Amino acid sequence: MTKKQKKMLKRIILSAVGLIAVALLDHFGPTVWLPGPIPFLSVSHTSAAGGAAWSLALWPLYLIPYFIIGWDILWKAVRNIGHGQVFDESFLMAIATVGALLIQEYPEAVFVMLFYQIGELFQGVAVGKSRKSISALMDIRPDYANVEREGQVETVDPEEVAVGETIVIKPGERVPLDGVVLEGTSTLNTAALTGESLPRDITPGDDVISGCVNLSGLLRVRTTKGFEESTVAKILDLVENSSTKKAKTEQFITRFARWYTPAVVVGAVALAVIPSLITGEWTKWVEQALIFLVISCPCALVISVPLTFFGGIGGASRAGVLVKGSNYLEALARTETVVFDKTGTLTRGVFNVTAIHPDECDEALLLETAALAESYSNHPIARSLRDAYGKEIDESRIGNVAEIAGRGVKADVDGRTVYVGNDKLMEDIKVSWHPCHKVGTTVHVALEGEYLGHIVISDEVKPDAKEAIAALKRAGVKRTVMLTGDARAVGEAVGKELGLDEVHAQLLPADKVDRVEALLAQKNPKATLAFVGDGINDAPVLSRSDVGVAMGALGSDAAIEAADVVLMDDKPSKLATAISIARRTLSIANQNIAFALGVKGIILVLGIMGKANMWAGTFADVGVMVVAVANATRALKVK
Repeated sequence: MTKKQKKMLKRIILSAVGLIAVALLDHFGPTVWLPGPIPFLSVSHTSAAGGAAWSLALWPLYLIPYFIIGWDILWKAVRNIGHGQVFDESFLMAIATVGALLIQEYPEAVFVMLFYQIGELFQGVAVGKSRKSISALMDIRPDYANVEREGQVETVDPEEVAVGETIVIKPGERVPLDGVVLEGTSTLNTAALTGESLPRDITPGDDVISGCVNLSGLLRVRTTKGFEESTVAKILDLVENSSTKKAKTEQFITRFARWYTPAVVVGAVALAVIPSLITGEWTKWVEQALIFLVISCPCALVISVPLTFFGGIGGASRAGVLVKGSNYLEALARTETVVFDKTGTLTRGVFNVTAIHPDECDEALLLETAALAESYSNHPIARSLRDAYGKEIDESRIGNVAEIAGRGVKADVDGRTVYVGNDKLMEDIKVSWHPCHKVGTTVHVALEGEYLGHIVISDEVKPDAKEAIAALKRAGVKRTVMLTGDARAVGEAVGKELGLDEVHAQLLPADKVDRVEALLAQKNPKATLAFVGDGINDAPVLSRSDVGVAMGALGSDAAIEAADVVLMDDKPSKLATAISIARRTLSIANQNIAFALGVKGIILVLGIMGKANMWAGTFADVGVMVVAVANATRALKVK
């Protein structure tokens, strides 16, 4: 507990002890405590009238525990009235308890205020634990960076490090900025970012992201982003701003409380005045009105529903899923259609040579010829050919390199003309070729007008992609669709392997937007469509969908900025986890709403009928709040 909460606990204990002492004094009466007549009472203390007078005489003593526990609520009510904020729970508690004192219900007045403060303390501790859990989870902001300058290592604020500078990360330190490893090997703990407990091995040339913890070796890293653009800064910004984007359920509760509380006060006044004018029993109906006020206090809803969504966002963060607001969490819970990009989302986005089919030479010569011709290209296919070749490129063997847009490349290798590219390139140069039965991108190779053969390059499906689709269907997602710019045969093969419902291939970025527009028009109006992508060309579709989901670890900055949900470890299976968390969170929020309104409704009716006293009213208010807050904290726990 905080220092303020500890002070409140002391006040609660002191007030409770005082209330018990005065209640005992009141209960046993003057015959126990006093040997003779009571000088300030006109009747004998042994009579019934004397007992009633005795209770009345004790009211100053009841005020002591009342003011010990309730002075701040009374002051807050007065202050808020001065600021024009009349109808809140402080006002309701103040008017109910002061009214109870006026009709001589002294123990009830003290107990209502005492129990209310106990409930507030419980709620504060629960919220504190939720915030502490999220803060610990998001405690990824580095305090400093060790930067190399003029041969010396200086310790500076991460915001003072420029892009391109070299930083040193010692074992046990947090990675302060995104960068590329220049020297050193180590393992990184990425749990705070991705939710994965398995450390990640790092070697020279690997990318590192800020927020991870260096576990073993010394690393020298060249920074690639400033602190404001780093992964850790973006994550902290997302979490800090998530509470500003409220779910419809939260907005409903806010609007509900704004109109509900004044209506309750008007209803209480009517309940006190109208029956009293008819029957003349003012004390009875004023008491019923005060009970009505205590029962109808909306604090259980106002506190528990936002706390539930706050906990849901924290629980998702713990699982490596960043949700930018509770409105997106609520939308995610209603997802029935999920649309995927292929490359980098369902597949690794890393191309590898999977087959070499020579016609007029051996495999080694075919691969060498293709790798040499593609040696100057930065295209992923060219890199995959060079990686498969695995030898140092002798640039003296290569000349007159020319890229042919949309076709491939032409180059002189060992003085002879080589063409490497797709089907259209072979047709352009009038070389006879034949298709390949294997699924993948086919790269044809021709030497001096002779067809040497072809090489098949494929993108590997992510290990958890198939399980991701199965998990989504188990979670109630009715339609899974893949949109890709790849060849139809490749797209359909991946779709069949993963068990997708639909595949649309050979699409440009604008075509993807059109497809999503069509799917949005077809879906259930009450359900949502989620698009999952990773590349910069996915940003328009991410923005257009009901819920945009980006791959955060390796995805582009543009995709992460456009998305509403970020999967930090690039695993598509985390989407099913996110939907499960969202649905559980929404379920808990609805449980709290139903429970609070149900209990209050029942006891309100009983109160109007005169069947519920102040004690029942206190349970309907503070008791319901305690139960609802305890239920709300479940949203933070993720299995």
